[in-house]
Amino acid sequence: MTHNKVRKALLEKRITIGTWVQIGNAVVGEIFGNAGFDWVAVDAEHTDIDIQGFTDVARGLYGRVPEPFIRVRENDTLAIRQALDAGARGVIVPLINNADEAKRAVAAAKYPPKGIRGFCFSRMNDYGDKFDEYISTADDNIAVVVMIESKEAIENIDEILAVDGVDGVFIGPYDLSGSYGIPGKTSHSIVQEGCKKVLDACKRGKKSAGLHVVLPTEENVKKALNDGFTFIAIGVDTVFLNMASRDSLELAKRISKNINII
Repeated sequence: MTHNKVRKALLEKRITIGTWVQIGNAVVGEIFGNAGFDWVAVDAEHTDIDIQGFTDVARGLYGRVPEPFIRVRENDTLAIRQALDAGARGVIVPLINNADEAKRAVAAAKYPPKGIRGFCFSRMNDYGDKFDEYISTADDNIAVVVMIESKEAIENIDEILAVDGVDGVFIGPYDLSGSYGIPGKTSHSIVQEGCKKVLDACKRGKKSAGLHVVLPTEENVKKALNDGFTFIAIGVDTVFLNMASRDSLELAKRISKNINII
């Protein structure tokens, strides 16, 4: 099993830049793989992407630079197990509210005696050809990132970060705003204060903090990095497609207005 450079960066609190996927197709993996992102996270929580869709994206990434991550649908042992067997090198687990939930996520991603991950022949161990090699190195090369998305999680952040095997956290500001009763108001002082508490706790616990910069303007990316986030996702495949298509169409229409066809 090859060394997971993104997990190493998480443990060392070094900056990595990834992106988000909502279209479960190998072509997306190939395009983002060629772009050179450090990691690519497939969103299986808020989309219709199933394990086959994730596998397709992971196959598109195979042999390219990015590490394949997945945001699983929930903190579910089977969902995490299937994702890892299908090729995930990192799991982002949503809605972690306390240390016990964080421990459950870590256990699902680790083989015994560290966890409860089941053994099988899969594409990650070349369907058994590299079984012994894979299971002996997997625990050190699978990243576990938990999402902080509620008031309860903020209150328990130090205990969550203290869980052995939690490599970093990822803030969900939109769900966090909903938890505070102000849905969608991610710039509200209460939400920003909650984010700061997470960042401060990460400094104390020497853990990486992640954030999704959905619209990657220079200002937004610079703010995220200056705030102390090191595990950064920029954009989404659907947003990139939407923005590029609109901008290209607007350009063509603007030019066409100045063209006289004889």
